[in-house]
Amino acid sequence: ERIVKLGAKENFWPANAPIEGPNGPCGPCSEIFYDLGEGIGCGNPECSPACDCGRFVEIWNLVFTQFNRQGKNKLAALPSKNIDTGMGLERTAAVLQGKPNNFEIDIFEKIIKKIGDLAGSSPNLTSPNIKVIADHIRAVTFAIADGVLPSNVYRGYVIRKLIRRAISLGQHTLDITKAYLYKVVPTVTRTMKRPYPELEKKREEIAQVVLAEERRFHKALERATKYAEEIIAELKKQGKKELSGQEAFKLYDTYGLPEETLKVLIASRNFGLDAEGFARELKLQRDASRQASNISESVFVANLVSKFKLKATRFVGDKSCSVKTKVCALFKDDQPAQEAKEKDQIKLALESTPFYGESGGQIGDTGIIKSKSATIEILDTHKIDQVHLHLGKVISGTIKVNDKVEAQINTQRRQDIIRNHSATHLLQAILRKVLGEHVRQSGSWVGPDKLRFDFTHFWALNERQLARIEELVNQQIKQDKKSEILQMNFEEAQKAGALAFFGEKYQEKVRVVKIGGISQELCGGTHVSSAGEIGMFKIISESSVASGIRRIEAVTAKQAYEVIQEQKGNLKELAQTFGAGQEDLPERIDALLIKIKQLDKRLEDSRLKNFKSRIGKIIGDCEKVAEVKIIIQKIKSVDMKLLRLMVDLLKQKAQPCVVVLGSVWEEKVLIVCGLSSELCSQGLDATKIIRPIASDVQGSGGGRADFAQAGGRNVQGLKEALLRAQEAIKKELKDNEPRPS
Repeated sequence: ERIVKLGAKENFWPANAPIEGPNGPCGPCSEIFYDLGEGIGCGNPECSPACDCGRFVEIWNLVFTQFNRQGKNKLAALPSKNIDTGMGLERTAAVLQGKPNNFEIDIFEKIIKKIGDLAGSSPNLTSPNIKVIADHIRAVTFAIADGVLPSNVYRGYVIRKLIRRAISLGQHTLDITKAYLYKVVPTVTRTMKRPYPELEKKREEIAQVVLAEERRFHKALERATKYAEEIIAELKKQGKKELSGQEAFKLYDTYGLPEETLKVLIASRNFGLDAEGFARELKLQRDASRQASNISESVFVANLVSKFKLKATRFVGDKSCSVKTKVCALFKDDQPAQEAKEKDQIKLALESTPFYGESGGQIGDTGIIKSKSATIEILDTHKIDQVHLHLGKVISGTIKVNDKVEAQINTQRRQDIIRNHSATHLLQAILRKVLGEHVRQSGSWVGPDKLRFDFTHFWALNERQLARIEELVNQQIKQDKKSEILQMNFEEAQKAGALAFFGEKYQEKVRVVKIGGISQELCGGTHVSSAGEIGMFKIISESSVASGIRRIEAVTAKQAYEVIQEQKGNLKELAQTFGAGQEDLPERIDALLIKIKQLDKRLEDSRLKNFKSRIGKIIGDCEKVAEVKIIIQKIKSVDMKLLRLMVDLLKQKAQPCVVVLGSVWEEKVLIVCGLSSELCSQGLDATKIIRPIASDVQGSGGGRADFAQAGGRNVQGLKEALLRAQEAIKKELKDNEPRPS
């Protein structure tokens, strides 16, 4: 009586796979449920585990993966069958703790209470929305701790969506109008710190990332909501009752308004939404994104490795720059071939190789592979799992599978690469020393000419910090301590303090690289034998690449020397230009800057004085519509500060008025629009005038009802923009003229 046999929808994995697919491994499943009792759920005496009412909770599943689906109801037996079994830990905890669902067990209880404490009203702590927020912030906390940061691409996009959905739910269901999720992070880390002690260590870092994302989203929401309200108001004036799918999608995609927020906003304005049109636009965008996505060469390489079951390559490149070996596999146009001739583009797999395959940020080696009858130039090397594929071109002769060959890398290029790679290890160690232990690698690129290192940090580095980092890295290089390569178990390496990175695949046995007595990292790359080989380290740039991610680019050895020599040359030229010794150059430049500021001020005063003298004529010559003065002027070469001041002067002298001024300053178009207060009180809005004309100068605009501004790149478009301003002003005046009662 406790065994229930159900159909393929419930008792098969994937659900209903025989009929609906997908093709591939599948099989029946046997599930174990806990019955919470007749008092829970639908109350139907015939209720069974097939019912979704909540009475029966699945706590265990065993999938008998025994078939390969090859089409509708076509199930072929797999040669190797298996059982995939797993327990729902939190569901089982709910049963043992006597709770009706996962979200009331001990590890969620404090998180949900904290969210409730932050709510703007007294929330129902059993509400589905508060559970979703708790689940989202827990997932986000773990992901950020593992190095996944909010972004617009890949896994970072998922984290951004979780944070934004939690913010949106907090606003609409808990009346939380300010950043709050970052305050929940400490509760999550304290709750989970026993099994995951690393969370507590990274608590502040995680909270800072979440706070930065919350602030960014609130700013985006403010802009998007204002724009949405303008669109709805305009549509209402036109007698429309529904927001089109295209407009709704623009708010969602371009302005970042979440679907929930969009729907609540539209409903609160007693307006409709073309839901089908919105869904259609969303689908079109997803389809276009898939088609436009770039598939890298490494994807094709991975396909070859898995499809043709290539054997692992023995890598000897950490000990030798050349090796005598044989060709194991050869591909032309991504198809297996027995031979290749002159000018053929090929991919080669060797029995052993000195060529490093691109991985861990280090780019692949180049070089030459020779047989008795052929020479192949290798242009790149990829590594998938333990297989190295050499991408190249046959320069002469014919190469065949099983040919004996000698593989020789470009040693000078490799030497430059390993200097830069070892420098990234020293750089990370010094960054953690100078900035704090929250610094962790989030990406790197190591080539022969320079290195690029991305790391977690929330503020731009100042010149003093950069100088200190550079000094300490060079100090390590000068000490010339030996590098050590150690093989140990993964857990042993972590206990020893070796840094490991999210996204990298590590075997049970790992390679630990110790450099300079300060750096210890898990790494499969090639490195210098002692720190002194790096020669010299020079930072060439520091910048932001994403929220909470900074990037340092640097050079070493010969390239570092060349950068310093170039800088010295530039300094000498500057000294000659300013007629000063190099040591006096800062003083001379400061004096000239002060003089330039004084001249700029005199020029600004002169332009303002000239403008004031013309105000009477400008007002006298302007067009009037129903006693409202329309003033549109192009002003020669003034900045935004001066344009604002000119608008204020005109508004004082010409009430009621609408003023639009445009100018070109430092090759950029500036446009401002000002309205006198009585016009604003009638419902006129400067932003509605400036936005349509901003497109003429390839720009965008915004602001308040009484003052708005825009900037753009198209200098030639200013004339057209000012002509269109007249139309936009008249339309705004007409739309807001008093209606007869």
